[in-house]
Amino acid sequence: MRPFEYERATGVAGAVAAVTANPAAAYLAGGTTQVDLMKDGVQAPDLLIDIMPLGLRGVTRDEGLIRVGALTTMAELAADPTVARWLPVVRDSLLLAASPQLRNMATIGGNLLQRTRCRYFRDVSCACNKRDPGSGCGALAGSHRMHAILGTSEHCIATHASDLAVALVALDAAVAVRGAGTDTQDRKIPLAEFYLAPGDTPAAEHTLAHGELITAVEIPLLAAGWRSGYLKVRDRASYEFALASAAVALNLQDGVIASGRLALGGVATLPWRARGAEDVLRGAPATAVTFRAAAEAALAGAAPHPGNAFKVELARRTVVRALSTVAGVRE
Repeated sequence: MRPFEYERATGVAGAVAAVTANPAAAYLAGGTTQVDLMKDGVQAPDLLIDIMPLGLRGVTRDEGLIRVGALTTMAELAADPTVARWLPVVRDSLLLAASPQLRNMATIGGNLLQRTRCRYFRDVSCACNKRDPGSGCGALAGSHRMHAILGTSEHCIATHASDLAVALVALDAAVAVRGAGTDTQDRKIPLAEFYLAPGDTPAAEHTLAHGELITAVEIPLLAAGWRSGYLKVRDRASYEFALASAAVALNLQDGVIASGRLALGGVATLPWRARGAEDVLRGAPATAVTFRAAAEAALAGAAPHPGNAFKVELARRTVVRALSTVAGVRE
């Protein structure tokens, strides 16, 4: 690991100003992913600003949403009673992620900004357009079983890693962001507009400018009559990333889906909102036939490679199982 300087932040404005002024500076929160990337040589900041003293922590309820401080841990959010009562999809996505030890350290803001687990990104001896623009994508002709089939490009097929982000995209959540010169004024970015598909610039993963800091996440609460859940399919039952996952929320009225939300994980380069599938669900009966049609719509744009073509059918089945479970319908 390269030498670096370490400072503890004493205020949001000062931390933002310090990182903004130094292109090689970065924030440090729980550090559960960042430290690994530094050890592997993928990231090499010369200054780390520890933001844990800033107090951006806790869950507050305001009208029809909750505001979650960016430094709230995954374990704290999963244990929040409002989340357990009104947002099972969020709770489930957190409890199915990482390990208890990591959930006790990892922050919500850090979880949303975590980097891909693509082996070519994390091995500096390999070609990776995300890490080293213009170097190529080793996964295209290499081992890509875990990689994306939605939102890909000829330059990158790396999968987005966060389970929580999938649930939050389905719920129309937004992040509050503080930038240099804005003092106490945050700007809000809908999470559906926050993440960027790789296109020709895989290194650009989100809309944050260097130095901008996520201070909170705002999550709309599901109203009475809604049901939700998160299904994660993986190679082993714990401490493993998704091969396919589905975040589902349904508003059922007398066996009919008045409205539905669906987002996919483990199969896309960003948390994937399946709006075509939501159109299929809207106004349709909550039946296995409807759910299979929604699954087909959700995977309509899939572009698999030989090593991950199985994910198309796996994701379809994951969607059907998630919808059926939340609706209480036999497949």
